Amino acid sequence: MQASHSFTDSPGGSSGNSFTDLLTAANGQARQLEEDGVLSLALPLTGGDPLLLLPHLEPSGGDGFRFLWDGAPGLCIAAAGRTNSLELSGPRRFELAQRFASASLSRLATTNAGPPLARPRVLLAFAFFDAPLRSEPGSVPGVQAVLPRWQLSRQGQHCWLRLQRPIGGGVTPRQLAEELWERARRLEQLVEQAEEPGWSELGGIGLRWSAPWQGSYRFAVAEALSKVEAGELKKVVLAVRQELQLDTAPDPLALLAPLRRHQGGSCRFLWQQGPGSALIGASPERLLTVRQGQLRSDALAGTAPAGDQAAALLHSSKDRHEHELVVDTITAVLARAGLTPRRPRHPRLARHGQLVHLHTPITAALAQHQPLTIAAALHPTPAVAGLPRREAMAWLRSLEPFERGHYAAPIGWIDSAGDADLRVAIRSGTLRGDRLELTAGAGLVRGSTVERELAEVALKLGVLQQQLDLPAQASSRSIV
Repeated sequence: MQASHSFTDSPGGSSGNSFTDLLTAANGQARQLEEDGVLSLALPLTGGDPLLLLPHLEPSGGDGFRFLWDGAPGLCIAAAGRTNSLELSGPRRFELAQRFASASLSRLATTNAGPPLARPRVLLAFAFFDAPLRSEPGSVPGVQAVLPRWQLSRQGQHCWLRLQRPIGGGVTPRQLAEELWERARRLEQLVEQAEEPGWSELGGIGLRWSAPWQGSYRFAVAEALSKVEAGELKKVVLAVRQELQLDTAPDPLALLAPLRRHQGGSCRFLWQQGPGSALIGASPERLLTVRQGQLRSDALAGTAPAGDQAAALLHSSKDRHEHELVVDTITAVLARAGLTPRRPRHPRLARHGQLVHLHTPITAALAQHQPLTIAAALHPTPAVAGLPRREAMAWLRSLEPFERGHYAAPIGWIDSAGDADLRVAIRSGTLRGDRLELTAGAGLVRGSTVERELAEVALKLGVLQQQLDLPAQASSRSIV
């Protein structure tokens, strides 16, 4: 990808985007600012991969926040630094996150120039539960929401860079225009000189040891199945967490790069609050997407390895039953919210990397509803929790010997036009230095067996480990 040769005149190679134009827009937008308002400026760029350019977005002396939404070849977003943020726990977290997003985006002084991909966005990461069981260092709050300082968005061949900062306290519109202009110039020079970090060219990361998990999971599955057989639960999705020690403390982007190669049908994501910890993953499951008032949610349940066994999913009574529980619940939730959901009569097979799932898309007109109001009603779906929901979640607290944190919770964004995308954070892990915690789950219904669910979770963990380009086994010198 070539940068514009007339960059000193116009980033992105467009004569309509000179620095004079940018400064004029900045001054005009600043005059519209109300108290607590934020100036939001954007420029088109020529080329550049948000995943590779994210390290160059981080503000000097910043707070360490980084976000990546890698839907390539669809929408890809990189963001760094906080302009406004929210962090809280409790049963009203979806409502308060919606208020924060609406307020933050409505206070921006910006123009409508640019395509939808360039819109300002509030970034969101929820926890599975309303609040952690114990407040301690490293615990994940019920929701974190961020209006980022820098946002780099790309779709197809179109790329836009956005800077958002409050004016005042010595910060002027001209300073913001200059800051955006210089950063855009620097990014295009990096693309032209091919100085982006070569994550895909890094050698494999070694594995020193992996903690055993099968024994405790076998016991928990047997206990959960007894509740299903007794009729206390129709379904419960029991997760396991595997801890790996790597031979180095990698940049989380180095782990995400191979997921783009192996998980092309999924949305790769990064949520990094600071240098100490990062959530990474590749989600095949959409909690909800809103585009121009149309909502879509995915029912994704029933798993098999890609290959000869995949077609058997469509004829498996156990998997079809598990899948229909999810479809029926999502459609019922949307109907209770006042929407009119539509769905195909039969599921289809959806391949994500080396795994195949039963998949049913469910659509509806959003009407006057807000995205996070519907998300609050949908989360958690039976695909990641169980039925009845309240009883299943209580048993998850009892049977899983770890905090789920971000696992199987919504992650995504809302933009200034009300469009939104929230994925379910499965196929995910948390990186803490040289420790990587991978989490995966399996749905238990009547007909499930301990050995089959153990095999499904082992398959999911093994596939994720392989697709992160990690070795399947620790070295012989390590304790496994």
